[in-house]
Amino acid sequence: MPKVALFNQTGSQVGDIELNESIFGIEPNKHVLFEAVVMQRASLRQGNHKVKGRSEVRGGGRKPWRQKGTGRARQGSIRSPQWRGGGIVFGPTPRSYSYKLPKKVRRLAIKSALSTKVVEENILVLESLAFGAPKTKEFVTVLKGLSIDSKTLVVTDGLDENVALSARNIPGVTVVTAESINVLDVLGHDKLVMTKAAVEKVEEVLA
Repeated sequence: MPKVALFNQTGSQVGDIELNESIFGIEPNKHVLFEAVVMQRASLRQGNHKVKGRSEVRGGGRKPWRQKGTGRARQGSIRSPQWRGGGIVFGPTPRSYSYKLPKKVRRLAIKSALSTKVVEENILVLESLAFGAPKTKEFVTVLKGLSIDSKTLVVTDGLDENVALSARNIPGVTVVTAESINVLDVLGHDKLVMTKAAVEKVEEVLA
């Protein structure tokens, strides 16, 4: 079983914690991680691109010239695609890029992401994380105590407004709940900081 150090909020090590091997100790599947990241990034696309087709552009109600006898090519509208200012053929229209991977693949992806952090020794577990009031200074002090100076994902067991508000203005720091943990966030941050309760909740869901 993988074992990592357990820290308190001041940054002192208070012991070790054993992580579930089936979640934090598997061999990361790089292809599944790639598929999960592509899926999440596709779901984040707005898909609001739009051009006007022939039926939507303004004008073009009258036939430009008669069908025969002019020596020119026959034309039905000055808003046909070959005309300047005409409609666009097969242009982009609003659409959703989101799609879903099978549930087992999604589970394997998040397990692979968590195991990657363990292999890289970029995961830290806190006994608890709580503030009496929203204080960015206090959160910065916690990060300094843990010797963290890079992009960090903080995972708590539940929504704590004081923690979320304290971290909101710190560049590179993101706070999510155990239910919201995802592959893109885990891989997109250098360090992963989890509370002990969050680890237990993730293990309970994914085991």
